[in-house]
Amino acid sequence: MTNKKTHDTELVINIAEQTLTIYQQQTEVGRYTVSTAKNGIGSLQDSGCTPLGMHTIAEKIGGSEPMNAVFIGRVPTGEIYDADLGALHPKRDWILSRILWLSGLEDGSNKGCNEQGGCDTYQRYIYIHGTPDTEPMGMPLSHGCIRMRNEDIVALYEQVKAGMPVTIVAE
Repeated sequence: MTNKKTHDTELVINIAEQTLTIYQQQTEVGRYTVSTAKNGIGSLQDSGCTPLGMHTIAEKIGGSEPMNAVFIGRVPTGEIYDADLGALHPKRDWILSRILWLSGLEDGSNKGCNEQGGCDTYQRYIYIHGTPDTEPMGMPLSHGCIRMRNEDIVALYEQVKAGMPVTIVAE
C-alpha cells in the first residue's frame, strides 16, 4: 500500500467507504469522510467519474485563502461562500477553501490516453477540494473530484506536500 520512494506519508481514498485516510509509516493517523463521483469509478475524459490507482499531489492551491474562499479555474474569485451566494448560483459545482490537484502515475489507466481516449487525471482536473458544508458527505455526489468538508480540507492541506502519494481504491 505504501509508496516507499520518498514519502513516509500517503493518502488512501476508499470509494466504497467514502473515506480519505492519512497514513504515516503505514500507520493510520487520520480519517475523513468524503464524497466521490456520482457517476462512479472511471478515468475517461468527460466521464464525471473518480479515477482509481496511484496518484500524486501535483499542486497545492489556496493556502493563503480564507476558509470558504471560492475558486474558479483554480483561481480565487474573491468571493466567500455562504448560503446567499449558493442561492444565486444553484448549478455551480463549488470548489472551496483549498485544492489538492491530483496527477495519475499509471500510463493508460489514469495518465495519458488509452484505446478509449483521454484518461489523464491531471488533464481532467481531478482535485481533492472543499465544498459547501450543506453538501452531504459519505455518499458519491461529485463530478469526479473528491469533496471534503472545508474544515477538513484546510486541516489536510497543512499535513500534505506536493509529490505525496495518493492511492484511490474501489474498496
